[in-house]
Amino acid sequence: GVFLSQVVSIGLSKAPLWRVLFSISAAIAIIQTLLLFFIPESPKYLASTNQIDKAEAVLVRLRKDMDIAFELDDLLTVLEYSRQTDYVPQPTMWQVLAGKTEIDLRHLVFSVLFLMLSQQWAGGKGVMFYSTEILSDSFHLSDEEIKHIPTIAQLLTLGIGAVGLFSVILGMCILDKVGRRTVLMVSSLATAISSALIVIGSKVDIGPVVAAAMYLFNLSFQSGAGFIPYLCASELLPYYALGSISGLATSINCLTLFIVSFIFPILDKAIGPYLFVPFIVTSFVTFLFAVFMMPEARGKSIVKVVDQYKGPIR
Repeated sequence: GVFLSQVVSIGLSKAPLWRVLFSISAAIAIIQTLLLFFIPESPKYLASTNQIDKAEAVLVRLRKDMDIAFELDDLLTVLEYSRQTDYVPQPTMWQVLAGKTEIDLRHLVFSVLFLMLSQQWAGGKGVMFYSTEILSDSFHLSDEEIKHIPTIAQLLTLGIGAVGLFSVILGMCILDKVGRRTVLMVSSLATAISSALIVIGSKVDIGPVVAAAMYLFNLSFQSGAGFIPYLCASELLPYYALGSISGLATSINCLTLFIVSFIFPILDKAIGPYLFVPFIVTSFVTFLFAVFMMPEARGKSIVKVVDQYKGPIR
């Protein structure tokens, strides 16, 4: 979606054509609203309300030509486990955060919240939002050159978006083969290294080095650290805590996105070539988290994950 919007915006960036971009956004929003009427209800929700037949029918619809028996059995096992441990009424978000539930989920909750926070502080959205400006400065484009669209900075930004698209597909292909922890470790460490290369390229004022490092950054970030946080809540948290903690994690993620997007140009003016130093720190801390603290959910049911990683933050 980001890459497609970049491609479209190149041809519609001049007045009055830039207004068409808003029309496209409105059209997409209308289509999405209409498609909501065709989205099936969550099988997990249907099963939790004892609508087992409907849950099975939805799974069959979503997993065409696949055997859904194991997935349905695992879903029912998790729900039965929740009922047996007396999570009625459901605990509040504050009870989950404080560990005041029968099973202490604090480590799992911390993992979800940390990943959603660190994802934005790694600088990925800053690269996507401000890469054209950064590259224009790195290649010392004059005001006259910037007026001739597309500039080399804009074309390079399109390439960064294309690399991001490829990286997500690559990451999803290897995720279930090597595990979430391994992918996140490699991704976050490589992101830290590429951030350092951006700092070096900016410091020595060599535009091609900055551009190559930004390509490496997006390849590294989007192949793991960029999308894994969005998977963690549903893979690490039991059903009774999923809604409230997912809402909190999403709020933290969006708030952090706003803060990073707001301060990115301010930091650029304040620290110049050292702009990516904070992101180096964040990515390296994420690497350490993946090595020492991150739960691994590959090939495990929610019941097994909760049993293995329950307890306080450790």
